[in-house]
Amino acid sequence: MKQHIHNIRVYYEDTDAGGIVYYANYLKFFERARTEWLRSFGTEQDILLEHSVGFVVKRVEMDNHAPARFNQLLRIESEIVELKRASLVFKQIVIGPNEQRLVSALIRVACVNMSNMKPQAIPKMILGEFTRVI
Repeated sequence: MKQHIHNIRVYYEDTDAGGIVYYANYLKFFERARTEWLRSFGTEQDILLEHSVGFVVKRVEMDNHAPARFNQLLRIESEIVELKRASLVFKQIVIGPNEQRLVSALIRVACVNMSNMKPQAIPKMILGEFTRVI
């Protein structure tokens, strides 16, 4: 499973007055897709948080190619393109109707100790899963 797929429906709350997805909401869509990918490995973020392990977004580079609209079903494709000891980079793409690329992003995520917000190594179990898919 090199690439993870997550489908999201565009709700009214995701759009502006013209029925077009507000740009910042794509970040929410990307976050949900990454969370579901972790879940597919059997990793729940609330369990990680109980152990003071968190993943935080460090950098986002996003390009908007075409708008998504109210009530469309979108496909979020996620792929790990770089994996380091305490961080990783996801390439995420929003695909709309007719296989049109709507948004693409590179998102750097860091693993941190939530008690002091300092970087820490990605837990071995999760790192092993990430290593299998790159």
